[in-house]
This record gives sequence, structure tokens and C-alpha cells, in this order.
Amino acid sequence: MIKNSHAPLALGAAVLLGLLASCAPVATENAATETEDVTNQSAPSIERSPSDTSWLLIDGSPESDIQAQVAWFALMSPDGEYAAAASYQAVIDAFGPVEPYATIKEGEDRHIDALIRQLNRLGYEAPANPYLGEIEPPADLQTAAEAWAVGEIANVEMYDDLLAIAGDSNIERVLTNLRRASLESHLPLFELAAQNGGTLELDQMMQYR
Repeated sequence: MIKNSHAPLALGAAVLLGLLASCAPVATENAATETEDVTNQSAPSIERSPSDTSWLLIDGSPESDIQAQVAWFALMSPDGEYAAAASYQAVIDAFGPVEPYATIKEGEDRHIDALIRQLNRLGYEAPANPYLGEIEPPADLQTAAEAWAVGEIANVEMYDDLLAIAGDSNIERVLTNLRRASLESHLPLFELAAQNGGTLELDQMMQYR
């Protein structure tokens, strides 16, 4: 039987709203260099250590299964896939199905499905996305592109931390694939959008799809 986790998730929307309010604009002149050297970017992040995994225990986390905790954190944390999908949905709700937000939102939905499958495989049931409807969109698409580029950097850093802990080959494979998508597709698309007034045309996106 699939197990429900022991407690409801405490929403991380305030963290994401703080990101929008306080993040510095992403430098746009050297997007390729930024993408190659993501670890040198400035992004809000909690202190996470592979030797002390207590940071994995966000509200609702499986209590004693560290591999399930890894998948849960990737899905449910403020830097994770549920929060990212809700952020992009907020932009779409406010401004319509503009790019790159619409395409990246579809990618985030696939990422969510992959993590939920891993939780189900380990015997846990994920709740519905608690961030949906809780995140206010930025005032304009330029601000959105800059903010979500910072968010993708935080997402990559999260996956680096989780991969240092993951010991399950299936979870490692999923995390590696999701990290690659954030670093090699989503981040450069938002950086490019930030150079382009906040949006992209489909033909501008093809090299990163």
C-alpha cells in the first residue's frame, strides 16, 4: 500500500515571493559564461551538507527513508519542481501562454511526474502541488525572466546537494536528468529572455529544446 506522509507541507510561497522582491537582475551580456559556471552565481540558498541530512526533513517528508526524503525534497521544497511549476503557471495566468514560460512549464510537469513515480516506487504518495495559486506573478515579463533565471540556478544547486546524498541508482538518474534540463535548457532560455525584454519567439528557443 502506498503510504501517505505524516504531516501537511508548510507552503514555501513566501520564500519564492522574497526571491522576486529581492533578487538582483541577472547579468545578460555573458549568458554563455553564466551557464557554464553556475556555481559562481549568486542565488538564495539554504546551507545543505551531505554529512548532516537533517535539512532534508521539510514538512511532510518520509520519516525514515532517506532516498524517499531526497525525492520528496526535490519535489516539495521551495527550490523544487512543484514551486517552479507554480511560479511559471502564475506568469502564464497573468500574461498568457508566452514563451519561454509555457514550454518550460510543460517541462516542469514532466519533472514532477518523474519524481512522483520515484516516490510511488518507494511506497509514498505525493500530495497535489500546494504552491499553485499561492505565488503572485512579477509585475512584468522582464522581471519574471530575471527572477526565474535566479530560481533555476538555485534549482541546479539543490540537485548538486541531493546528488551528493542519493544512493539509489534510479533516483540518481532522475536527479541527473532534471539537473541537466535546468542547467542546459531552462537557465539559458531565461537568460536569453532577459536579454529580449522578458519573452522569446519559438525560433529563438529551438537550440535549447
